Amino acid sequence: MINFNGNIAQEDNILTLNRAFLYGDGIFETVKIVNGKILFLEDHYFRLMASMRVVRMMIPMDFTMEYFEEQILNLVNQLNISASARARITVFRKDGGLYLPKTNDISFLINAISLGNKGYSINTNEYEVDLYKDFYVTKQLLSSLKTTNKMINITGSIFAEENGLANCILLNDSKNVVEALQGNIFMVSGNKLITPPVSEGALNGIMRKQILALAKKVEGIEVSEEIISPFDLQKADELFLTNVITGIQPITKYRKKEFKVNLAHLLVQKLNESISEN
Repeated sequence: MINFNGNIAQEDNILTLNRAFLYGDGIFETVKIVNGKILFLEDHYFRLMASMRVVRMMIPMDFTMEYFEEQILNLVNQLNISASARARITVFRKDGGLYLPKTNDISFLINAISLGNKGYSINTNEYEVDLYKDFYVTKQLLSSLKTTNKMINITGSIFAEENGLANCILLNDSKNVVEALQGNIFMVSGNKLITPPVSEGALNGIMRKQILALAKKVEGIEVSEEIISPFDLQKADELFLTNVITGIQPITKYRKKEFKVNLAHLLVQKLNESISEN
């Protein structure tokens, strides 16, 4: 089942005139639901609204945060998976036009699946990554949005599978570290926690925002948004990835370097505490 423009219906083929399919003319949010509650609801909603404005989509007057929440929860309740679920809302311009759309009015589609656990846990199994250098992320505002054009992530995922890697690290056109295929990247060097700034082309991640806020409350940790070079990764004490579904995923190996998971453990604990308090 899906939620298409507010109507719960059986899943069906997307029409061939759909602009998200034809041109990648769409943006999306992936949210985690626990016990009937959307985690980080405000952050997801306001990022979606900001993204719609950037790409010149018309935001309907009734597309409030309460409506956004209601539509997602309607679907997960119908599917009886509200205890723990992953939902994706994709917003796209209505059919019509070629590169120039005939309208900036939007449609949306929501789909959802059940998740196995409610809280965030940490996976310390071997997780090896390497650089993906076939294509590069451009340093521009569009790179920070969750658009339906994810060809770099797709080809990078195929490269990772072909080479026995758990993930790949993406670089920008200045050959600096941007993020991973499925999330933002953080580097621990001494008492410093560093992540690339959004201006480098990094996704403006929801979990990235939570981790930055939580880490600033950890005594003895300096938090910074700085440019990271591939060479810096090999000097790091710890590397981990973040996204709203997984939480924190430690990187155990990059090339010949193996990493600790100390701060990742602490931040997962604090993340779960912050969720239970809200």
